[in-house]
Amino acid sequence: MTVDSVLQLKCSCNQYPWGKKGSESLAARLAAKTPGWDENDKGNKTDFKIDEERFYSEMWMGTYPVLPSYVLSTGEDLQDVIDKNPDELIGKGVMNKFGHTKLPYLPKVLSISKALPLQLHPNKELSAKIHSKDSEKFTDPNHKPEIALALTKFEAFCGFKPLDQVSKLVHLEPLKQFLPAVQKPSFDDMTLKHFVNTVLKADEDTIAKVQEELKKLPKASFGGDSYIPDLIPRLQSQYEKTDPGTIVALITMNYLVLDPGQSIYIPADGIHAYLSGDIIECMARSNNVLNVGFCPAADRDSADLFCSVLTFSPHSPDEALLKQQSYPGSVSGKTNVFKPPMSEFNMLTTELGAGEKETLKPVKGPGIMIVTKGAATMKAQGKDFELKEGAIFFIGQGVETSYEAKDGLQMFTAYVE
Repeated sequence: MTVDSVLQLKCSCNQYPWGKKGSESLAARLAAKTPGWDENDKGNKTDFKIDEERFYSEMWMGTYPVLPSYVLSTGEDLQDVIDKNPDELIGKGVMNKFGHTKLPYLPKVLSISKALPLQLHPNKELSAKIHSKDSEKFTDPNHKPEIALALTKFEAFCGFKPLDQVSKLVHLEPLKQFLPAVQKPSFDDMTLKHFVNTVLKADEDTIAKVQEELKKLPKASFGGDSYIPDLIPRLQSQYEKTDPGTIVALITMNYLVLDPGQSIYIPADGIHAYLSGDIIECMARSNNVLNVGFCPAADRDSADLFCSVLTFSPHSPDEALLKQQSYPGSVSGKTNVFKPPMSEFNMLTTELGAGEKETLKPVKGPGIMIVTKGAATMKAQGKDFELKEGAIFFIGQGVETSYEAKDGLQMFTAYVE
């Protein structure tokens, strides 16, 4: 008996205050495109309807239990369906590689109206340690490297600026107080870590005073980072003037403005804070995070813990960017791939004009696909599937899919093999 390996999914959005309001949220609009269950509705799930007074931040796609996806035709949890036929849907190779039947990645659509918390996602060793101590807050023992792929103009703080650039900024008069009393001959990563940790632990009056002093400096004082005094009021309007994230982000981190189609890679332990835009985000299967800024003081994690695992990669804007490559599994050449330096997933991007066709060869692992623009007919397992904006599908291992666009098509597919 042939197992249905192509399953349309129903997904939902969470609501964090940094999300976009109502229908302004692309994440919410895409989630609302899919109707309710066709049959066997047990009454415990309903259509996702947009409340114009709420802020919608993330639509999750996959099997992470915090916000799982459901099979549209039956209302079943996708993980329950996978567990009934793991060999056919996940594949023995992927199960042997990761040691379980769960998807090793978690794709999302994010809609961002103001800065997310200044954060990092801890490595596997620390994740296991903090999970064992507080499994309610840190819900798994895994790491969480990730990519962010811009769907619209996307602003982000990502990794650290080059050391010579940071060195000039931290020696501005208002910031010297955060440097070590005895300084090394040259500014290095350990000095940078000391600066970050000292800022994060400074009292609120000091942080507020320093921000005001920075705003008074002439723009020329900031060299090539002349955007800094302009962004201070913007961040202060989003969070308190006493939030240390403003100083850490603007003085030490790369400020990136990405165009649609560009992507960045965030390694485990990599410092980052997304600022605005709509993105496809995909990460290793985890929900662990340490926050130290752009959030209420009560929600901040230990600065010492944060800095103890802080990585210094990337260390420039170019190092942060993840470039797309041609995808050998594309028959028509209409699909490219982002391949982050990790084993849990790659991300395909497919762009078709009206009437254009594409075929994607089978891979030895499962995929999650979302249509973000346009419409098409997809052929798989001898069936036709109508794709429209917001359509989300699970595609089991070993399945070839073909597409014919109607008025054009933009879609993204996370997969592992």
